[in-house]
Amino acid sequence: MKSPPFAYHRAASAAEAAALLAEFGADARILAGGQSLIPLMNLRLASPGCLVDITTAADLDGCGSNGGGLDVGAAARQRSVELHADTLATAPALAEAIANAGQVPVRHQGTVVGSIAHADPSAEMPAAFKAQGGTVRVLDASGSREIASEDFFEGYFTTALAEGELVTGVTLDAWPTGSGHGFLEFSVTAESWPIALAAVLIHVAGGTIDRASVVLGGVAEVPLRRPEAEAILVGAAPGAAAFEAAAEAAAMGIEPLSDSFGSGAYRKKLARVMTRRALTAAAERVGGES
Repeated sequence: MKSPPFAYHRAASAAEAAALLAEFGADARILAGGQSLIPLMNLRLASPGCLVDITTAADLDGCGSNGGGLDVGAAARQRSVELHADTLATAPALAEAIANAGQVPVRHQGTVVGSIAHADPSAEMPAAFKAQGGTVRVLDASGSREIASEDFFEGYFTTALAEGELVTGVTLDAWPTGSGHGFLEFSVTAESWPIALAAVLIHVAGGTIDRASVVLGGVAEVPLRRPEAEAILVGAAPGAAAFEAAAEAAAMGIEPLSDSFGSGAYRKKLARVMTRRALTAAAERVGGES
């Protein structure tokens, strides 16, 4: 099936893209990797009248450490971010999430920021971003602002972006030495969306966890932070007992929807299992008990 007719404009910079969004209003959409938008258009589930292509905007490309975190531009391809030395050093959970997100040819075309802005609650990169913590950099014709990762996702495919705004990049917070990460997901097939996933980070000092982040994907309208699980982990020694208790807390109270890939009850069970296994992996990466 072909997409509906649309106008096409290629922006040479972030400022030009913002000006085009202001000109065309709600009828315009940003085109970066196109791995989500174009299929939706071809299925007639999205019909923007104007596409603003940012793929060649030089000031929106790139990935690298900023001294206190990892900056990823809106045009940076997933594969380049996945393999970048600064990603592996500063945000390895993001690198692992990208590696799970489709085949290599897809990751050569898709963008990290595009996946985050698309806000699919079952997708890998939004969950990893929220678990790591950071900010979303936003621009419109009147100026720029930043949105905290905790505040960016508002519902199914819905974010805190206002009309006329585009995401120019994201910054992921750096975690200190002594941190470990875990990222696990379960899918029916290698080509299907995850039924449930868990993205976790912990920091261990003196044999005790003093900081933790636990985020679930595929079980709610947004990537779901689980402070109940984090509270169990902080102050505990990394090990099977703490991880099982935290995993139980992470799954407690969630009410995933059922679909053709799995029931809500099955997703809830998977969330518990994925959390426990992700925490075990994180502990192994900081030398804690596995």
